[in-house]
Amino acid sequence: MPAPATSLRLVPAPRSVRVGDGAPFVVSAGTTVTVGVSPAEVSLGVLAAEVLSRATGATVEVRYRDVAEPTQPGDVALRLAEGLGAEEYRVEVDPDRVEVSAGSPEGLVRGLATLQQLLRREDGAFVAPPVVVEDAPAHGWRGLSVDVARHFFGPDELRVVVDLMAAYKLNVLHLHLSDDQGWRLDLPSRPALAARSGGTAVDGDPGGFFTTEEYEALVAYAAARGVRVVPEIDVPGHVNAALHAYGELTPEGEPTEAYTGIDVGFSKLAADLPATEPFLRDVFGDVAAVTPGEYVHIGGDEVLTMGHEEYARLVAMASDAVRSAGKQVVGWQEIATTPLEPGTVVQYWDTRMDPAPFVAAARAGARLLMSPGSKAYLDMKYDADTPLGLEWAGHIELRDAYDWEPTALVPGLPEGSVIGVEATVWTETLRSLDDLMTMLLPRLAAVAEVAWTRPEQRDWEDFRARVAAHGPRWDAQGLAWYPSPQVDWHVG
Repeated sequence: MPAPATSLRLVPAPRSVRVGDGAPFVVSAGTTVTVGVSPAEVSLGVLAAEVLSRATGATVEVRYRDVAEPTQPGDVALRLAEGLGAEEYRVEVDPDRVEVSAGSPEGLVRGLATLQQLLRREDGAFVAPPVVVEDAPAHGWRGLSVDVARHFFGPDELRVVVDLMAAYKLNVLHLHLSDDQGWRLDLPSRPALAARSGGTAVDGDPGGFFTTEEYEALVAYAAARGVRVVPEIDVPGHVNAALHAYGELTPEGEPTEAYTGIDVGFSKLAADLPATEPFLRDVFGDVAAVTPGEYVHIGGDEVLTMGHEEYARLVAMASDAVRSAGKQVVGWQEIATTPLEPGTVVQYWDTRMDPAPFVAAARAGARLLMSPGSKAYLDMKYDADTPLGLEWAGHIELRDAYDWEPTALVPGLPEGSVIGVEATVWTETLRSLDDLMTMLLPRLAAVAEVAWTRPEQRDWEDFRARVAAHGPRWDAQGLAWYPSPQVDWHVG
């Protein structure tokens, strides 16, 4: 049965909600966020005060306390607690105080997201109802992949994306940083990648790229909100931007022309060229050096004009470069047809492919990340009349993005081999933040619930009632969104 959260409109649905009687907690000029004195807690206290101040218009201050100090009236207390899992949290609201406890700073961020959704305007003030919420995620990897290669979305736009992800308890921002149309990260070992291939985009639109400092600042901003960045450099296909910058990567020794179309599968590296292996080693080494998380994505998809033996050699080269740099490998599902080291993450996207390689890879120690194109590719049109997006995987309305179970997609997988869920948005037709948000919302909230909430607690009718209250929130934040006819949206 779904968690009893309908009246509170919480998304994703929590594991347990107990609504109490009595007066609500009122956020006022006297409200104070209290936290411990560790650096992680101090950072969270500042974030919590910012979130509460922005949501309510009140100025909420931060106070640092001794671990044993009791909660005072008016406090919103954040506490690290023993006995709770890494992202497990508890939010307890009574008329005098709020306490958010969790087993880790990431768990406290999840609790803050719930507290933010609990806040309501009532009689001119912002209040939270008396309630106890106890919660933990179904999946450890809950991601969103954003293609910044077809059209570039810079630090300002991606900070908006990160804030949205944190609000719905997503914890991985996967950045597709390179493709045929452009290269989006400046790397010290290969400066021509950004200098020569950073300025192009689909249809000749303006490009752009992240400097090292901009990328590191984005990674830090995301980390403070419980979101880790997984960078993707797509090889051995989708590489025309690299070939345009460095002609030694082509058999002819000459750079290719810039490409601004949307076809796929025509570009490729060559395993036998002397320049290829050093290129992979340098590029993945540079990317790993500016990425504090444990994963780097090597791409591996849609190499349509290469023999399998050469493909496997190049996947092995890229994987070795990533592992040599101290990171774990992630790749699109095609890499499952090659020998993989245990622990490699295989990102499943094309449900038309024979499932046997995924089952074999999982039995050999790989883990599966579920991003089915027909459910989680949020650049697909909502319907035939949607002006943005593509249709190769069909149309994805809100219920389509909600009604699926990640562990049931591939029959025969060993129990526990599904590491998580990731929505994906490709940007061939998306040029602005409004375009991006229109395709993400409300479907990202649906995928977030698939990723967070256990299947026995998910229910479409309950979800559509809860998400109906989130339209006004998105309006208040200035976010564009699609008013799906499948939901009776609240107004104001």
